[in-house]
Amino acid sequence: MDSPNSPRLVQRLELLTELSIALGDRTDTAALLERILRAAKGMTGADGGTLYLPSADRRSLCFHISLNDSLGISQGGAGGAPIDIPALALYGPDGAKNMAAVAAYAAHSGKSVNIEDVYQQDGGFNFSGMRAFDAHYGYHSQSFLTVPMQDHMGELVGVLQLVNAAGPGDGAVAAFSATDQRFIEALAAQAAVAITNQQLIGQLEELLAALVNLINIGIDEKSPYTGRHCQFVPELTMMLAEAAHDAQTGPLAPFRMTEGDRKELWLAGLLHDCGKITTPVHVVDKATKLETIFDRIALVDTRFEVLMREREIASLERRLAGADPAAEAAGLAFDLAGLRADRDFLRHANVGGEGMSLPDQERVRAIGAYRWRGMADAEAEAGAAEGRGQGSAFLSGDELANLTVRFGTLTDAERKIINNHIEVTIRMLESLPWPKHLRHVPEYAGGHHERMDGKGYPRGLHGAQMSVQARVMAIADIFEALTAADRPYKKGKMLSESMHILGKFATNGHIDPDLFDVFVRSGVYLAFARKNMDPQQIDAIDEAGIPGYRP
Repeated sequence: MDSPNSPRLVQRLELLTELSIALGDRTDTAALLERILRAAKGMTGADGGTLYLPSADRRSLCFHISLNDSLGISQGGAGGAPIDIPALALYGPDGAKNMAAVAAYAAHSGKSVNIEDVYQQDGGFNFSGMRAFDAHYGYHSQSFLTVPMQDHMGELVGVLQLVNAAGPGDGAVAAFSATDQRFIEALAAQAAVAITNQQLIGQLEELLAALVNLINIGIDEKSPYTGRHCQFVPELTMMLAEAAHDAQTGPLAPFRMTEGDRKELWLAGLLHDCGKITTPVHVVDKATKLETIFDRIALVDTRFEVLMREREIASLERRLAGADPAAEAAGLAFDLAGLRADRDFLRHANVGGEGMSLPDQERVRAIGAYRWRGMADAEAEAGAAEGRGQGSAFLSGDELANLTVRFGTLTDAERKIINNHIEVTIRMLESLPWPKHLRHVPEYAGGHHERMDGKGYPRGLHGAQMSVQARVMAIADIFEALTAADRPYKKGKMLSESMHILGKFATNGHIDPDLFDVFVRSGVYLAFARKNMDPQQIDAIDEAGIPGYRP
């Protein structure tokens, strides 16, 4: 046993202290595990060592790292050869615990096993595998120290096993001392904490990724078009961010990302529209101006049928009263043709477009002033003492407001509902206790509708107040929306038209012109288009003609 003041004991304490600090700093689990095993070998002068980890089903111990200096064996770990040793069963075919193998015994009992000489040992352990190893390699295993690693809940994390300790002086194989055992048990306890922390971090990251996917599944089930957008925007965001990262000249040359930065930005991209999970479907996917639960243009068509029927009935009544049949036929044909033209016009007006002219809006209002008699009007007139009433307005106020929308299919009120998704996104993301390395997720995700000139929403930020990442996402969001061919309310634009619109945005203060330059110069727009756009949308691009870009 080492004396309290022996150099070897002091050296071990220093090594254990250094390793404890190192274990707290490491994030690479594979390197961490190898460091643990090599430290255990170094502390005891062991010739060989094995680190076992429990299998996913916890029914066996898997050889994770196996080292032997004399034989030159280095398997597993960060740089070793592939493991070719079969796993050690923790349970027999009948379900009983395997207590015959030393490592399995330590795993089940939670106790260390220190054997001076396995060939002289008669404690009931089965060393047939060890003997086969010795015979195969011409080796002589003698002393064994096996120590379980358990977490704070007593769950098995792994098993450390060392073989053939070096004795003092000549270095001949000796038994592992009680001091060796205590140091390795202390190391195993520290290692178990470090491994458990790494596992918990990994599990939390997996849980976070699963929760993000859960939100996107909900959005996709609610609106497949939005779900697709939530997958493509992060992809394009990362492509443009990498191009900015690679820039060697220009305003973006200082911009660089670490792997942690990339993970943070990717997560923000996945969550950038999570607030849309609260937006009504009839607004998110409003394909036509009169669509709610269904497209109300069918109701308007029915009213035209009623008007045409009434005109036909009125004409027949006049004929019966003695009117000229030829004149009546001509007048009726004229009236019906006019009503059909008005019906076709409203059908066309119901489809959202780039801009509805003022004369077209006035024509909608004029048609809306027609009078027609529905079921309710007929019932009211039947009970009235006097003659026929005037019926109802052909179009309701809500229908008029929708059919005169100038751009797209959304009314001002519906556009406010859509725009509110970004405020909901920010509130949702800011409500989460983000760890330090993900603290920018709300800002990146919440800034993709801001503009360089401060005219964006929801906070009206100027370019200097926005991170590069948020500006990147703004470009990705717009480009994907312009080119998307699966939206129910519009067709996907051609690539050239989309780039022309984005170029205009770069010159009018909407998007970052420096990032747009990288977007074009790096060819990111074309790479994304070739991968994700309909080939029929990809037309020839004259980059010299793109607004705001100078080749």
